[in-house]
Amino acid sequence: MTFGKHIRQRREVLVQDDPRYSLRQTAQRVGIEPAYLSKIERETFPPPGEDTIRALAHELDEDPDLLLAMAGKVGSDLQAIIRRRPLLFAALLRQLKSAPDDVVERMAKEVKDGDW
Repeated sequence: MTFGKHIRQRREVLVQDDPRYSLRQTAQRVGIEPAYLSKIERETFPPPGEDTIRALAHELDEDPDLLLAMAGKVGSDLQAIIRRRPLLFAALLRQLKSAPDDVVERMAKEVKDGDW
């Protein structure tokens, strides 16, 4: 699914139970014009910048990294991490690209927990 379609679908699911998720009200809380959000959802415009994507993620209770990836972007925090050690992270990502999800998840948990 594309970024715009995903945003629209998620907002439409939420608006069924809560009218605060109308296009107009959602856009207002995110800090953008309703027409702009409509054009993003209809994919007349490309995905917005990182700050707006993060605001949409927060508003729609979505993972910002997922929405950024759907928009073809990488968060500035991850870019900064990669820039500090580009060769190491490039090698790591290339090795992990075909690893099963459960292996990657286990490795991330081990690093987070310090169990290495």
